[in-house]
Amino acid sequence: MEWSMMFVFNSVLLGVGLAMDAFSVSMANGLNEPKMKKGKMCGIAGVFAGFQSVMPMIGWICVHTIIQYFTAFGKFIPWIALILLAYIGGKMLYEGIQSKDSNEEKSSLGIGALLIQGIATSIDALSVGFTIAGYGWLMALAAALIVAAVTFVICMAGLLIGKKFGTKLSNKAQILGGSILIVIGIEIFITGG
Repeated sequence: MEWSMMFVFNSVLLGVGLAMDAFSVSMANGLNEPKMKKGKMCGIAGVFAGFQSVMPMIGWICVHTIIQYFTAFGKFIPWIALILLAYIGGKMLYEGIQSKDSNEEKSSLGIGALLIQGIATSIDALSVGFTIAGYGWLMALAAALIVAAVTFVICMAGLLIGKKFGTKLSNKAQILGGSILIVIGIEIFITGG
């Protein structure tokens, strides 16, 4: 493929498709922490964007170097996403149920949980390395950066939506957010990544 508007358009569409899981998880994070500051929101969206750009590049490298190992790993992607999102979602659900009657401050998203979310929502992006395998290194990198930019914008929107409804839902927000993560994990598992 050559540099063109069609390349940019295809990369944007790829970014939108890949960012949907991260959007949902961002919305759940916003629900869980309705008083989240803008800096933290940018950090969360940045982590998701980073993972969404790194994973396709890893996939591209695998296609060009160690494809036989990557294809063997591919069947585990849905399981990994299910386990990671079910763990985080279950923890949020448990904490939401535990604090249902209390008015204590909700726990904020830690860096460990955020990294797990980033991996879980972007692991399917490894397979995008096959999609962009025909690109040269520079074009693959440009596509990955476009995916990152699109993911950042979509995740910020998810966080804003989650924050808005999180304030209105009060204690139910953490339960809803945890449920959303579990459903996303199941959906990734059922559809196979």
